[in-house]
Amino acid sequence: MFEGLSGRLGEVFERLRKRGALTEADVTEALREVRVALLEADVALPVVKSFIDQVRNKAIGTEVLKSVTPGQMVIKVVYDQLVAMLGAETVDLDLAAVPPVPILMVGLQGSGKTTTTAKIALRLKERDKKKVLMASLDVQRPAAQEQLRVLGLQAEVATLPVIAGQMPVDIARRALTAAKLQGFDVVLLDTAGRLHVDEALMAEVQMVRDATQPAEILLVADALTGQDAVHVARQFKERVGVTGIVLTRIDGDGRGGAALSMRQVTGAPIKLLGIGEKLDQIEVFHPDRIASRILGMGDVVSLVEKAAETIQQEEAEKLARKVQKGEFDLDDLAAQLRQMRKMGGMQGLIGMLPGVAKVKKQLAAANLDDKLILRQEAIIGSMTRKERRQPKIIQAARKRRIAAGSGTSVQEVNRLLKQHMQMAQMMKQVNKLGQKGVMRHGLSALLPRQ
Repeated sequence: MFEGLSGRLGEVFERLRKRGALTEADVTEALREVRVALLEADVALPVVKSFIDQVRNKAIGTEVLKSVTPGQMVIKVVYDQLVAMLGAETVDLDLAAVPPVPILMVGLQGSGKTTTTAKIALRLKERDKKKVLMASLDVQRPAAQEQLRVLGLQAEVATLPVIAGQMPVDIARRALTAAKLQGFDVVLLDTAGRLHVDEALMAEVQMVRDATQPAEILLVADALTGQDAVHVARQFKERVGVTGIVLTRIDGDGRGGAALSMRQVTGAPIKLLGIGEKLDQIEVFHPDRIASRILGMGDVVSLVEKAAETIQQEEAEKLARKVQKGEFDLDDLAAQLRQMRKMGGMQGLIGMLPGVAKVKKQLAAANLDDKLILRQEAIIGSMTRKERRQPKIIQAARKRRIAAGSGTSVQEVNRLLKQHMQMAQMMKQVNKLGQKGVMRHGLSALLPRQ
């Protein structure tokens, strides 16, 4: 998300940095380009106007134009205003109520509501150690209740048994009763959607809301629909009283206008982002981190958090012991590749690194994508256990067999073996220098000698 906007803003700010001293005309010209970039990213016009006005008032102040680095000061003003526009503070789910806590999921048909319900259930179960019950109130769409049941099995989260012919309000009441009797902490109520906002949809959601008094009413909105998502959010906010927004399919939206407009237009905070199709691909919305990503500053905090969540302690300790002995075989490389995939793949990781916008063309030329990781895993998977443990025995005939077995080429097998050799050499260098040696000499100590 935000690739187009990030690229455009990066160009504008690069020119500002090179200027040195700035005049009021320089800032006005830069803000004109920022305005165009925001509009092209599908940000709502009133939001763009308000944003530019507030940035201009601060950027043309004496402290900016007379500062030592005026270009950097303008970027800081834009960053601060972006954070304010996105909501200033991170707002997580509110579970501060007597259990079972009802959470009402609302939204249009096709927005990813049912999948998002299961994602939130899995998140609450794994991160917050909550006992969660999911209930489908969707009696409109064929197989909607079955879909939630299947997702419940995948996430290992309980779902309310279906009773044919029951109306949504009755299902919601039964879910709350069952949750009380069985000691559940949270009840997720997945309501029916429509293809567009209509009176019947609103009336049904209002009836369920009044019957359950939910702690949270979460609107699930599809980021790909752009300004339509903002329009839908405004209507739900006015009619139902949405307490938070979950934006889905942000991985497919290169513009990001919906995210930038949503908070400002509705007043409801964006609480979660759906970042992929898998059930664990959902994350908390951090306005400051998103603003950093947009301005090409990266998001190292999220990267570290993601690593902490996905890295298996046992595996990390095992690798550390092998490194201490100067060992690093192809099984270890395969484990590192799997780890990278769990953390969001190559593109997911690259998007969080600072300064990536500047080298985007080089990265594109290097073909650093998730298919490369999968192909490398396939190559290692086509090797025998002995070959993985002793890569030196892999000669021409073995390489041809491995390439045929993995659906790749001998050249790709060679590249992987070279990559492994370089990593193994680096591991040996780390072991030889010891921790103090690496700290004293820095990363240059790990580079191969010419």
